[in-house]
Amino acid sequence: MCRTQIQGGSPVQGTEQTTTAAAEAAPPVRRGPVVAALMLAMALAAMDSTIISTAVPQIVGDLGGFSVFSWLFSGYLLAVTVTLPVYGKLADTFGRKPVLLVGIAIFLLGSLLCAGAWNMAGLIAFRIVQGLGGGAIQGTVQTIAADLYGLKKRGRIQAAISTVWAVSAVVGPLCGGVLSGYASWRWIFLINLPIGAIALLLISRHLRESVTRRTRHRVDWPGALGLFLSGGLLISGLLQGGPLRPWLLGGSVVLGVTTYLVERRAAEPIIPGWVWRRRPIVAVNLALGMLGVLMVAPTVFLPTYAQTVLGLGPIQAGFVLSVMTLSWPLSAALSSRVYLRIGFRNTAALGMAAAVVVLVALVMLPYAGPAWQPMLVMLLLGAALGLFQLPLIVGVQSTVPWRERATATSSILFCRQVGQSVGAALFGAVANSTLASRLHGSGTDLDAVTGAAHVAEPVRRAVAAAVDHVYAGSALAAVLALLAVLLVAPRRFPVLEEDPQPR
Repeated sequence: MCRTQIQGGSPVQGTEQTTTAAAEAAPPVRRGPVVAALMLAMALAAMDSTIISTAVPQIVGDLGGFSVFSWLFSGYLLAVTVTLPVYGKLADTFGRKPVLLVGIAIFLLGSLLCAGAWNMAGLIAFRIVQGLGGGAIQGTVQTIAADLYGLKKRGRIQAAISTVWAVSAVVGPLCGGVLSGYASWRWIFLINLPIGAIALLLISRHLRESVTRRTRHRVDWPGALGLFLSGGLLISGLLQGGPLRPWLLGGSVVLGVTTYLVERRAAEPIIPGWVWRRRPIVAVNLALGMLGVLMVAPTVFLPTYAQTVLGLGPIQAGFVLSVMTLSWPLSAALSSRVYLRIGFRNTAALGMAAAVVVLVALVMLPYAGPAWQPMLVMLLLGAALGLFQLPLIVGVQSTVPWRERATATSSILFCRQVGQSVGAALFGAVANSTLASRLHGSGTDLDAVTGAAHVAEPVRRAVAAAVDHVYAGSALAAVLALLAVLLVAPRRFPVLEEDPQPR
């Protein structure tokens, strides 16, 4: 049993109906320093996904390996995704604090190794080490935030964490460009060390958990290994094309079935069966998986559209996308006022219905129109998705007790990450197919579409058509997410808090 104690209020929902004397006597948490530590820790993971993007030319110029540099991103994403469920189970079993401390330590070790990398293969390997820590950070931070606050305030802290991602999306590339241009690309990893050290200090001193184990827990290491390997092959197969893809996906299926059989016999499986039996969690996993799919369209394809079709520079193209990261956390922060009135399900449905309309509107924009039009669409899309995602995360976290909250939270994030990988593979194939068919016989190579401000008219129209097809697929994913919320999610989430239950 483990509980997080809060200063100046009643304890957060525990793992049992009653508490032990040890738990009652646990020192209170000072929320302010803990929240600051959580935001610093999340900033590590959020910045690391963006700060490296503008330093790629310098990294490749120094280390070589242009043909495989994409694995600087793919390797990190793979490690984060496949470890999320494992860390969730460990956090429910042994407490959030040790898992988060270990995760930050692994991330900082990976950062230090990245800064000293001597070739591209080593840098990719060390980025995977970073991802092993990033998986612990992403899931555990959001779980601790839910532990610290009750239903009425839980949305505010989750919105604050969303703000960290929004700020990182804007500041990360700028910092990466400045550090790599005026110092060295190695500083984009070294800068993590003081930030992580402060987070470690604050969490060690101010986060208090009392863990009393009445029974000895057995960690399902075979299941964890099977999940890691099968998930790794799945993500690798989705992210990497070529002749290896069928083998990777086939191996993932075989290992996935084997892992399922192992998990059925495990006393404490990494992904318990109740994750797939409870309607709120199943609905949110499906909906957030589709959110991951649809998010590939704006984050991956919009900058190319802005530069190639609209003729914008890289900074202007980045700003077209960044407006979404500004409206998303603002909408998320305001969503608590909505879901406390009309419920989690209805709020999420309202947000995704708006997203469907916005995505369809983007497909209908005139060819090579003014830049303010896609900017307005992205602003509205961020507002719609902020209204969609946060109520679902808070809703699930509010339906489970302490001992299940990390597992439930990690399953949501895992499905969203897998959705992003599926979307990247699917929409990449759609875009390439459209470009190939539109440019067939024109003598133009596909590499000509990669960001030139002034390109031939056939290339511009081909890119516009490809992006339209991608956004049509994104709108379809949004419809599927909306159906998951309307048809699978219960009308009322069974909240386990003392706060009034939303309708």
